[in-house]
Amino acid sequence: MKAIFITGGASGIGRAVALLFSARGWRVGLADIDDGGLAATAAMLPAERTSTYHLDVRDMAGWEEALAAFTTTSGGRLDVLFNNAGIGQGGAFGTIDRAALDRVIDINFRGVAYGARVAYPWLRATPGSCLLNTASASAIYGSAGLALYSATKFAVRGLTEALDGEWAADGIKVRDLLPGFIDTAILSTPIPDTNRTARDAVVDAGLEFTPVETVAQAAWDAVHGDRVHAVIGKTARRLAFAARWMPGRLRRMMRSGALGRE
Repeated sequence: MKAIFITGGASGIGRAVALLFSARGWRVGLADIDDGGLAATAAMLPAERTSTYHLDVRDMAGWEEALAAFTTTSGGRLDVLFNNAGIGQGGAFGTIDRAALDRVIDINFRGVAYGARVAYPWLRATPGSCLLNTASASAIYGSAGLALYSATKFAVRGLTEALDGEWAADGIKVRDLLPGFIDTAILSTPIPDTNRTARDAVVDAGLEFTPVETVAQAAWDAVHGDRVHAVIGKTARRLAFAARWMPGRLRRMMRSGALGRE
């Protein structure tokens, strides 16, 4: 039986991916710091091939413990590590305090790097394995108002590309997801010094939300396909098109705040 370990499994994309892979016969390991959310996700899956782990992705020792425990249940297999845990951070970069800056970098990038490093021996030992990372459409072109978040997702994208080359000799595929805006808990993040959330900003800009089920199917396709990057949703596709074919116009739109109105 194939096995997938999912961070950020308590809700949103992680939960949707868990449901899809489980429905297709996979063993699922769910990791998060939200124990209640983990229990809720696990209750939706077959108990005999589902396990949960309290994991702060910033803790490398925690990674080692969780993956060792999960691979014990899977007979040593780790077909997919889905590095999905992440947090949002909107607002003007010049107003972000040190604690918030460190937290976003540590969770969104350091946690991904830790997961990849710790999982490597198990991925290498599992034929046809895949490291799958959640990046963002914000990793296609730097997003004004999301500078720190965007930077961490560019880092995830860069790590994905580098490891896809570096680990090819080990038979490990490395892929990432670049979705547009997903209506999950991450959009409830308050924008500093305002009474608004990231969700409010998306709605005001007239941008669309991509269903988590669409992202889950894209995750399945990424694991089983050949493309390193999966661009998901109308907003992400528009951004990718503009970045490739109209970079000057995209820059002007980003500088004027007009991206969501065009």
